[in-house]
Amino acid sequence: MKRILIVGCGDIAMRVAPLLQERYRLFGLVRRAERFAELRAAGITPLPGDLDDRTSLARIAGLADIVLHFAPPPSATHLKNDDRKRLGIDTRTCNLLAALSHGAPPKRLIYIGTSGVYGDCGGAQVSETHPINPQTTRAQLRADAERQIRGWAKRNQVNANILRVPGIYAADRLPLERIRAGTTAIAHEKDSCTNHIHADDLARIAVAALHHGKPNRVYHASDNSQMKMGDYLDAVADIYGLPRPTRLPRAEVERSVPPALWSFMNESRRLSNERIKKELKIKLRYPTVTDALASI
Repeated sequence: MKRILIVGCGDIAMRVAPLLQERYRLFGLVRRAERFAELRAAGITPLPGDLDDRTSLARIAGLADIVLHFAPPPSATHLKNDDRKRLGIDTRTCNLLAALSHGAPPKRLIYIGTSGVYGDCGGAQVSETHPINPQTTRAQLRADAERQIRGWAKRNQVNANILRVPGIYAADRLPLERIRAGTTAIAHEKDSCTNHIHADDLARIAVAALHHGKPNRVYHASDNSQMKMGDYLDAVADIYGLPRPTRLPRAEVERSVPPALWSFMNESRRLSNERIKKELKIKLRYPTVTDALASI
């Protein structure tokens, strides 16, 4: 039975596990021992290790045939003092790839990244061949992780796939707090185009990439929705009987929301998802946000 190492055992990993546990032996790299029982209950053998501490990763060398890299890059608070000058480098991916380079490397690696690497595209339709232009620190770190993975995969003859993921949602991952707090939205005619994927469909796309992904290929893990950001918030508010967010001009919204939220609201693009349908043979369980909200 082939072995899969899951790095980053969060929500998506827990949704992936049931889809794989009958055909693969699953291992999960986890930092906190209090999560061991949760992973075992999901059919995942926990391995203690911390991506911020390279010395703790020795046990994963040569362990797995497949690696699912779902871990986010570090924030400044997680970096050691001597790494703070390297904020443009995803040190977690660097440490992971260094550990995997000892012993036999895996045959496949699937990385969950972000569509934020494209930056603001002015609402244009974007395919996987569109040039990246990351404009936030978070997106720059994700772009660096992609660069590291592609170079490492080429040197080690590993089939790597990068999933560029937009806003992930599910029944328990909706912006209800933001709506209840009365956070404003951008007026419709100037609003940003946004993209989404249901967490269950993202798990299925990751598994499909494992089975069907072409060598060193990028895929948009996005649904069919063509929505403005405010329309998404309105749809969620309506389902839960909450007041819709107030719409304001862009400049007023920028002044009223935290900078981190504005960096997300300010970027506009529409992701093409034809590649996951044709190459990964994906049939989305929730083709649009409207379909998913109707099931809640």
